[in-house]
Amino acid sequence: MSRPRSRSSTALRDIYRRLFGAFGPQHWWPGDTPLEIAVGAILTQNTAWANVEKAIAVLRSRRLLTLPRLARLSPAALAPLIRSAGFYNVKARRLTEFLQWLKASGGFAGLRRMSTEELRSSLLTCNGVGPETADSILLYALGRQVFVVDAYTRRILSRYGLIAGDEPYEHLRLTFETSLPHSSKLYNEYHALLVRLAKANCRSRPACDSCPLA
Repeated sequence: MSRPRSRSSTALRDIYRRLFGAFGPQHWWPGDTPLEIAVGAILTQNTAWANVEKAIAVLRSRRLLTLPRLARLSPAALAPLIRSAGFYNVKARRLTEFLQWLKASGGFAGLRRMSTEELRSSLLTCNGVGPETADSILLYALGRQVFVVDAYTRRILSRYGLIAGDEPYEHLRLTFETSLPHSSKLYNEYHALLVRLAKANCRSRPACDSCPLA
């Protein structure tokens, strides 16, 4: 896979400076523990974050946000608790499988002993865990130096003229990781700022007049 051109590197760094100057630090991803962040990463697939927050609030109110308690639930028992996240039967099965994988891996203490490459490959064996979800868990729950690429990233960079928009996920991830300093804190902040921009300005119907990148 080829390294990105210097123009891309310069542009990506410029985008970050502008967004950080406009929006400031985002303090993202919302979640009190690595487990809560990982659960949120799975539940947020194909739904708005507000719906995920409702589901997590239910789990928290039942005092279920620990690995032993959550891993004891069957998909049938878990599904009604996460109903607000949408596709709750499918997500209950996916979340249950992830929790069993996490338990078999020795919990988050076990994951921290694995290399990023090994851990990413293992995560991707879980049903329903694709590259974006795996990288969200790696970056936000474990602080690994992995950039998360989502639909907002594609939309913004394609409108900015840096990508066509249909590049493979791994190509875009590598573009960010080779264009920026290797820093999980930076990757965290950058991804959060792109999400902020997509919600504030770069929507389906863009509000370009007030965009920090205009």
